[in-house]
Amino acid sequence: MGIKLHQLQPSIGATHKKKRVGRGIGSGKGKTAGRGHKGQKSRRGYGDLPAFFEGGQTPFIMRIPKRGFKSPNKKEYEIVNLKDLEAKFEANAEITPEVLKEAGLISCIEAVKILGDGELTKPLTVKAHKFSKSAEEKIKAAGGSCELIE
Repeated sequence: MGIKLHQLQPSIGATHKKKRVGRGIGSGKGKTAGRGHKGQKSRRGYGDLPAFFEGGQTPFIMRIPKRGFKSPNKKEYEIVNLKDLEAKFEANAEITPEVLKEAGLISCIEAVKILGDGELTKPLTVKAHKFSKSAEEKIKAAGGSCELIE
């Protein structure tokens, strides 16, 4: 038939007898119950202290200097310059974040910003999440168009 629940037992050697401390000198763990003499570690409640507690010394996180502020909502843009678009794409190409990723110019398509570093000589249709003023002017001057992605 099979094994039944009431027949289950741990493997031999897997369990140990509970250590009985504070039960007289003859037990080997009497009097101080294996905690030694005095000090914080010998007191009740010592095990409840958090892992970062440093015995009353000013904690490490309070000792190190703090500077500035990091906003949890800050949006990090992937930057692409016009000189990169000039080098990688043909005239009248439609450029989207997906196309930029395939070309190896960006690693993430969530937020892309086009900057105006370099010159643009061919008309391009560029779709991005943000454009700098100079980039927008140069793209339009070359006969291209800028489209914002929401």
